[in-house]
Amino acid sequence: MVVAGKVFRLFEPLSLAETALRLEGYRTEDYYEEGDYKFTLVTEVVGLLPRENMLRGIYSHDYVMRVFHRGKVMPLPRTVEAVFSFAEHEGLMFLTVVEKKRLANFIANKLSEILFEKRGGVVEARISPETLSEFHLKNPEDTKITFFDNVDIPNVNKLSLYGPDLINTSLFEDYGKHGDLWYIVARSKEYGYVVGVTRDASVTIFNLTEKERYLEYVTKEIYPLIV
Repeated sequence: MVVAGKVFRLFEPLSLAETALRLEGYRTEDYYEEGDYKFTLVTEVVGLLPRENMLRGIYSHDYVMRVFHRGKVMPLPRTVEAVFSFAEHEGLMFLTVVEKKRLANFIANKLSEILFEKRGGVVEARISPETLSEFHLKNPEDTKITFFDNVDIPNVNKLSLYGPDLINTSLFEDYGKHGDLWYIVARSKEYGYVVGVTRDASVTIFNLTEKERYLEYVTKEIYPLIV
């Protein structure tokens, strides 16, 4: 099982208490009609749970997809329920959305619209190449995959290394001279998780099923990298 998510930060200052106040009870309804098909599509924030320096909840969103059945293409409603968490750390407010990157970006924009009545109140968090390299060097023997971008070699866009002994190769150092570390997959010594981290703070844990533990890991291991 894989748990994926992405970390964002609030561009504008907002306390956890005010965040909870603006999110509490949020619900909108849209109506979809196509021939004999009529749906009420609901978007809402539910299950808000305040904790120390943290606010967790679920963003629930209905949408219509099309399915093929017996020679016909029909609309069918579906619901996405994404766990999210706002947390204060070192004077910054972070948002973590536990979904794959594309959906996490969509939900981050929607939460920005709820909180600030516009997009841009929630922005991408960034990890510098140097900080990502330091993260790797904490446990270099368990780094399995690295990607480099911004490569200065003509007609080469990205460089990558795979394998259990890549840290022992001179290529890792050479690639670091020609590009910026963009993505690594390594095993966490403290947690035992196999984790993929990118500079835009997309985090995937490849041997985890519990979203609660995912949020715990991100809070302790990833937020400090962004700060």
